[in-house]
Amino acid sequence: MEKSKLGLHLPTDPRWVNMAEMDISEILTDHAYCEMKAATTCISLINLNPDKKRLVKELMPVVTEEWGHFRMVLRELEKRELDLGKPRKDEYVNGLLAFQKKGGNETDRLVEKLLTAALIEARSCERFRLLSLHISDENLKGFYHDLMVSEASHYKMFLALAKHYGEEEVVMKRWQEYLSYERSLLEGMELRGDRMH
Repeated sequence: MEKSKLGLHLPTDPRWVNMAEMDISEILTDHAYCEMKAATTCISLINLNPDKKRLVKELMPVVTEEWGHFRMVLRELEKRELDLGKPRKDEYVNGLLAFQKKGGNETDRLVEKLLTAALIEARSCERFRLLSLHISDENLKGFYHDLMVSEASHYKMFLALAKHYGEEEVVMKRWQEYLSYERSLLEGMELRGDRMH
């Protein structure tokens, strides 16, 4: 997925892939936990919004898919005789959560969560693309290409759900605010090869 189609305002520093390759166990461990959190986020959204039929219908298969991705990353670790390791603090996601508008009505809060999820998926897609193109491990190139395609569809789904439940013009204005904020967030963060975001 090309950057322009994702709409991200800041491309990932190309040095990131080289840094990630220096200790592949670190990026795989962080990636595994990202997939776990993606699955639990979908479960939480369903749990909080059981009355929203379209949301429930669209997120149910994503729970299965993200958990499947978690298991796939675990297999990559096992192939290399590496342990999962412990979860890490996710400065990127925490930064996005801090940007969410608090208060408002139930729909407003849902839209904020959906836009946050869309942005995380878009950035993941962009990073998977970089790994699929530039990582030296040929097996991981194919692995990340497949995940890139999946994450792109998730990003579009979350954005579509936000527009479905919110007022489209308002949602898209807020989406641009998220994209601008994400750029400043990344510019203020240290580039690390042991983090997926």
